[in-house]
Amino acid sequence: MKTRQQTTTTLEDQRIPVQAKLAAAWTSFMFLVIYIDYFHLYQPGEIDEIRGGDIFAFEISGTLISIFFALIAIPTLMVLLSMTLPARVNRATNLVVAVLFIPICVFNAAGASWDWAFYYGFTIGVEVLILAFILRSAWTWPRTAPPADMAMSPELGVIRIKQHD
Repeated sequence: MKTRQQTTTTLEDQRIPVQAKLAAAWTSFMFLVIYIDYFHLYQPGEIDEIRGGDIFAFEISGTLISIFFALIAIPTLMVLLSMTLPARVNRATNLVVAVLFIPICVFNAAGASWDWAFYYGFTIGVEVLILAFILRSAWTWPRTAPPADMAMSPELGVIRIKQHD
């Protein structure tokens, strides 16, 4: 009589570099920003207000649109910067930009009616969760210990130790 042996295979979790996690998070954040702005246009009267020359309480101008572009360019560039900056600068940049974008996200609810409170609470909540993920990933960036043949000197930093055979 043959007995069946059950084969169990587990999926292997590959370690994902922090830079890739950060770039993916900024990409997700940007998709949300785009869709949130797009869905905003479905609110009654929004397109008419824009055609009338206003966005929120601001008159549409080249300066205003340039400010909006700069605000969107920053997280867009963070995708690239997260993959290319050296670790120390990358970590600091992600921490600063993510912290600064939390109030920017919350500002999106300014002037909204209570009819849209759930929409703004939900969308801002998801954006802030992604920013929190970015903050956590950058804050807990793994550190590497110097190799065994290295020693720390307060004056010189890392110095190589000669090994005797």
